[in-house]
Amino acid sequence: MIASNDLRPGMKILLDASVYQVVEYQHHKPGKGGAIVRTKLKNLKTGAVLDRTFRPEEKILLAEIEERKMQFLYRQEEMFYFMDTSNYEQISLRARQLGSAPNYLKAEETISIQFHNGEPVDVLLPTFVQLKVRMTDPGVRGDTASGGSKPATLETGMVIQVPLFINVGDVVRVDTRTGAYVERG
Repeated sequence: MIASNDLRPGMKILLDASVYQVVEYQHHKPGKGGAIVRTKLKNLKTGAVLDRTFRPEEKILLAEIEERKMQFLYRQEEMFYFMDTSNYEQISLRARQLGSAPNYLKAEETISIQFHNGEPVDVLLPTFVQLKVRMTDPGVRGDTASGGSKPATLETGMVIQVPLFINVGDVVRVDTRTGAYVERG
């Protein structure tokens, strides 16, 4: 149990028998009256986001989260298959359970999946991933990093904006938090 004052973005809490992730947190002190804690919480099972206000002294139960390293094996339509690297147990997750993760998953890549009571609740991606450009307009000689941008389809099927000098076959570094091009890999 923690006080609502101690909540931070990314924390996982139990509320109404469901696991929620704190998306936003704001301690607010109006001109008169007591302080309040405003939060935006995401239900990790349904994906629904709700606004919730707490009193600063209110106690909140933290969710017990187990993190396992899992290797992405393959995708079959809307199902994604993973294997626990420690005991070779396999699980499958629907695309909607993964959020934006399918945009960054390559076969045989290892990621962390968080579990609550044996049920997967969240996928933790590395901050940056290296992905190969599968399709884009050809670069023109003399294009520089300070020029414009063009769309590029990556090996996972994700489309991002890249500088004009990027060509098919180039490997680019992508920020998984924003989905933006960072640099040529």
